[in-house]
Amino acid sequence: MKIWFLSLQERERILVCLGAAAIILSALWFGLWVPLDNGHRTTSERVNIWERSITALRPLKNQIQSTGNNPAPRNNENQSLIVIVDTTIRQRGLTQSLQRSQPTPTGDGIRVEFQNATFDDLMLWIGDLHRQYGLQLESGSFSMASGSTAGRVNSTVTLQF
Repeated sequence: MKIWFLSLQERERILVCLGAAAIILSALWFGLWVPLDNGHRTTSERVNIWERSITALRPLKNQIQSTGNNPAPRNNENQSLIVIVDTTIRQRGLTQSLQRSQPTPTGDGIRVEFQNATFDDLMLWIGDLHRQYGLQLESGSFSMASGSTAGRVNSTVTLQF
């Protein structure tokens, strides 16, 4: 390679050196700088999104803490959990999605299964049970309902007093 380079005329050597420098600079630019710059931009955008989200959620923090300290009222204490769940499911329009509801083995809770339920209505229903009857969500599993529109889930929730 050295012999070949030295056999070139002076103008050709300068042109080969300039070409090699251009290739090296291009490799550095597109191989290092551009990916780092794109990663930095993406990370900056994500940080901005998280900051906006946190800013939007801060006012809700005090509301959550204040409702968490006050025990929720227990309306209709003489009603069974099954009746309470059935009534509130009808109020929220989740009857079509209900698969089954059964008391937990301890007797102080209920396990409810939904299929192809609207996620928003399901969350509002859980909130209603907490506010109106003092039921707490002990456990829950949610998965996207297959072959349906966005916002529909299959779910199993366990609620307790």
